[in-house]
Amino acid sequence: MSLTADQTSMGLEIAPNEGGDPAELPGNSDGSQSETEDSEFGDIFVADEPSKTEQDGDPHEVKQLSAGEDPEHAGKWEPDDTECVLNEDEEGMVRHRKPPAAKSNGAAGDGSEKGSEDGYIQQGRRTARSQQMSWGQILRICATIFLVMSGGVGYVKYQELLRSRVNTPLDAPKVVEEGATGATLSPNRFWGTYRPNVYFGMKTRSPRSLVTGMMWMVQYSRAVPRIARPEVRHTCEQGDGLPRYGWLQHDGVNFGLQEIIDKNFSMVTEFVKRPGGDHGGDWTWRITASPRKSKSISVPTVSFLFYAATDGQGTIQPVIENNRLVAITGQTEELGKFRMSFPKVTRKNITYHHLVSYSPRLDLLKSSVEHGMRRLLFNKTRILYGLAGDLIKRSNMPDLKANVLVHQVTLEVPCVLEVVFESESFTSRNTRLVGMELTRELEKYKVAFDEKFENTFGLNRRGYTEKNLRFAKAAVSNMVGGIGYFRGKSLVQSPYNEEPVEYWEAPLYTAVPSRSFFPRGFLWDEGFHQLLVSKWDTAISKEILSHWLDLVNTEGWIPREQILGSEARSKVPAEFVVQKNQNANPPTLFLPIQSLMKDLAGNRSEQDILLLKRMFPRLKTWYNWFNTSQLGNEQSSYRWRGRDPGANKNQQLNPLTLTSGLDDYPRASHPSDNERHVDLRCWMALASGVMADIAKVIGEPGEEYEATHKLLTDNALLEKLHWSPEKQLFSDYGKHTKGVVLEREKVPLPPPPKPGMRRQPVPKGKMYRVLKGEQPKDQFVNSFGYVSLFPFLLQIVDPKSPKLGKILTDLKNPQLLWTKYGLRSLAKTDPLYMKYNTEHDPPYWRGQIWINMNFLAVRALHHYSSIKGPYQSQAADTYKELRRNLIHNLYVEYERSGFIWENYSDVNGHGKGCHPFTGWSSLIVLIMAEKY
Repeated sequence: MSLTADQTSMGLEIAPNEGGDPAELPGNSDGSQSETEDSEFGDIFVADEPSKTEQDGDPHEVKQLSAGEDPEHAGKWEPDDTECVLNEDEEGMVRHRKPPAAKSNGAAGDGSEKGSEDGYIQQGRRTARSQQMSWGQILRICATIFLVMSGGVGYVKYQELLRSRVNTPLDAPKVVEEGATGATLSPNRFWGTYRPNVYFGMKTRSPRSLVTGMMWMVQYSRAVPRIARPEVRHTCEQGDGLPRYGWLQHDGVNFGLQEIIDKNFSMVTEFVKRPGGDHGGDWTWRITASPRKSKSISVPTVSFLFYAATDGQGTIQPVIENNRLVAITGQTEELGKFRMSFPKVTRKNITYHHLVSYSPRLDLLKSSVEHGMRRLLFNKTRILYGLAGDLIKRSNMPDLKANVLVHQVTLEVPCVLEVVFESESFTSRNTRLVGMELTRELEKYKVAFDEKFENTFGLNRRGYTEKNLRFAKAAVSNMVGGIGYFRGKSLVQSPYNEEPVEYWEAPLYTAVPSRSFFPRGFLWDEGFHQLLVSKWDTAISKEILSHWLDLVNTEGWIPREQILGSEARSKVPAEFVVQKNQNANPPTLFLPIQSLMKDLAGNRSEQDILLLKRMFPRLKTWYNWFNTSQLGNEQSSYRWRGRDPGANKNQQLNPLTLTSGLDDYPRASHPSDNERHVDLRCWMALASGVMADIAKVIGEPGEEYEATHKLLTDNALLEKLHWSPEKQLFSDYGKHTKGVVLEREKVPLPPPPKPGMRRQPVPKGKMYRVLKGEQPKDQFVNSFGYVSLFPFLLQIVDPKSPKLGKILTDLKNPQLLWTKYGLRSLAKTDPLYMKYNTEHDPPYWRGQIWINMNFLAVRALHHYSSIKGPYQSQAADTYKELRRNLIHNLYVEYERSGFIWENYSDVNGHGKGCHPFTGWSSLIVLIMAEKY
């Protein structure tokens, strides 16, 4: 039988010969195949026929017919007494020989009757023995078929198991208990501004929530031709070019105040919630719009569009009076019955329109609204765009149910509008949350926010100005105001899946890096986010961490980018949607867990212990996944997976390491299995220490984590693996050369133009990476930047080590990382400093100033400045100067540009990348408060 490699691995082994050598697969010595029977499981070996050599040679000669001999056997080959039998103890059909028996005097051919009888007896025995051997072979073949069929089925099932592991949840109790986010168990956080992708909107923490929101457009704008429809604002877009927008106050639970400045008017959006009833209570919005102060800007006429939409569950109905949508009523599973009202505004020159329509997906809401607009003549002189009314009634689909209802009010600014949501189960309200009652509630929450902010961060008593405080409050408010609630299925893939498959449907309560550009969850960003959120509201932070840990699959993997639901997916290019389970992301969730444990050390409740116990199995599985999937070849080394040796057909100058979070930071020029990544090793040192601390608190065995932490923080071993003696810095190691550049390919010039014809444009070839100079070899990469600092950033370097002194000295070198705006990501002396990685990919982590890494640097400097040692004062001086530079630049840029940015220029400190970026850049508040 021919065995595949997979079948051999499943236990169908080739038995050895008597001498111990492996038995040959069935076949003749000349290479020809033995006689076989066909089978769907492969070639099943039956038996060998004698070869021609064996037939011709003695003692198997052709016998002559003798007296008394059966003529049937004349001229046929007969075996001698050397038997060919099957070894009954072996699984495979392996031939063994028995030694020949001594011949009797009455052997055939001696001419005697006795001999003749003996010959017949022996022939009969041989015939019987031949029959017995045939039955044995048949049984053996049947057994082999059975084993192969069983093995085949097992193999198929094993492959199915491997394919299914990527989207199989971890078999452990969920950290977020069933119903924990609903109105019954969590009424205060049931409703919220959990749609960070829109300028203003709210939803519930439900599987299929009712969504509410606001759009707007400026009518009669001079910038818009009369025949063109005005631009509708809805989702946060950098392309909208708004001078400023963002939360100025937001407590994460009950209240928020946001400022939005458009090109010719500004508005303040406020909301406040009132608890009551069984379904999350009531809330009210107030929108206060004002013209911008400018002689060149006329008073704008603005259409505000307030909507409610269902997401596949529940019903909504319009309440129309005098052709005006005065309210929306409806019912959903978790909200029960509700009413959303639009109080009438008493003033001149105001018009109302509405829309009753259907949208197939939430990300198509704006398109559905635009499709429902029509051109109207206003005051006989102007064209106004208004909603077209009930499109469902006018459709040819009587069974279609409306799932989008929109109220449009058009008027000149200034104006004040209110939208009121009331739960039918809230029967004990004394007054409606409108007018002066709304004003009183808003003022109460504004005062409470300011008091909590000062009690938490103490910036006022540190001497910061009112403008400094406004900046810091905006940073915190945009972080907590940007928290979203998502639900959906990620697209994932493992090496065992030819095509992407869906993760299980899961909820995620998380902060987002940027409302305009990254309005979804990112694993490594979230660890930094929660350092700030945990200081502001520990309950919110605990719940967010719990949601992330519930995404661990049975392998221990968490997809690094969470693209859940149609709204989130609409913002992501197709090539980045699928998450692959070989790829990690820095385990930054250990940072806020470590911080929370320190903050609660003296006041740890039973609920805190219970939470850690529920988290621990998931953290353990996640931690073990790193220690199996991301190990390097050298003992105690680690390597990020996901680097592409081909790197888009050699179009990348240095193949990306997206999994590290530091996308284009220089690594080994030629990805290989021999790479050692110092940043990942340091992350695992942090994780080991936190796991040991948790185990100690909850009474679980922690010796394994303590031993690993001791190993990974051993400075001698760290230096052996990652200290470059040549450049005197911590470094990655791998197959590397600095002799790579991007060069444009040469393409043939077009032929000369014919007389009277234009010259054809000269074609532009693509840029490719070429090797010029030294060949790649295994060596230290020797790029000085954020990665080199990791043993310092995560406080692994011994305070007395000369290596710390070298790092502190290099930090202050302006030719390396030091600027008056913060620490740049890559030294100016590096060959890849500010170099494009492809023709179209500008530098990202090759010189820009990133606040998350600067926060770790400030934190580390604060740590080393508080420990006695030869470099204590040097660390203290550097700490003060770096902290001052960062605070000054981020505040100045916020005032100049109106935003907090993704990263900052190392040349002039100006904001770069996307905006607003109030994810980890908001850590500037912790730097201001010196809360590390």
